[in-house]
Amino acid sequence: MHTCDCHTHHHQPPDGRTHWRRFGVLFGLSAAAVAGLLTLMTNGALAASFSVSGQQFKVSADQLVANGFVQYGTVDARTEPGAGSQRPEPVAVSAMKNATLTNLCQSVVTDLGDFGSVTLKIKAGTGKDPVTATNMVVDMTNLDGNAKFQDMEIGRDAATLDKGPTNDPAEVAQRREGFFSQQADKVTITNLKQVAWATTAGEFNLTGLSLRLKWGKDECF
Repeated sequence: MHTCDCHTHHHQPPDGRTHWRRFGVLFGLSAAAVAGLLTLMTNGALAASFSVSGQQFKVSADQLVANGFVQYGTVDARTEPGAGSQRPEPVAVSAMKNATLTNLCQSVVTDLGDFGSVTLKIKAGTGKDPVTATNMVVDMTNLDGNAKFQDMEIGRDAATLDKGPTNDPAEVAQRREGFFSQQADKVTITNLKQVAWATTAGEFNLTGLSLRLKWGKDECF
């Protein structure tokens, strides 16, 4: 598989608006591949960080700056609320060695049936000190924003990625041979809006943390 030598173009890093939907098509995940990967995960042949809940959450930030960035497609095992069963959930994984986020907001809405819904909202990094994270991994379905990549490689074999975190064997094991991926020395995303199933980090420092529960829907965007 061809790997672009992007170092010859580092003086003009890609800069544009990112809008990823239909991520299964982007990463070439057919229905058969999704089912096969879930079978491997269930049988323990493919590592997964954890089984994700059946609730997505939204994240927004004025700016995210990350160093050592890799991105590839995989499949999470999603547990349906109250059902106890799992189903395959294709995701785009973004992993980064370290990151800072300015004016971070995270929200999740829970449906309580006849009682309506309630929103859990977290805010941090709204002052002079941003949120910081190391070895952060995000399993997402949607991402909107204005992105600038430095020293980027697009279309690399996911099994050969070498710019992202290396401390999580479960995450590294998800980088499947022959699957599409991309990586960059650095990425800056402004006006970030993201819908995700899971986030993990070696360290996550939420400066100026505010956590609130509110009846009804009060999402970050």
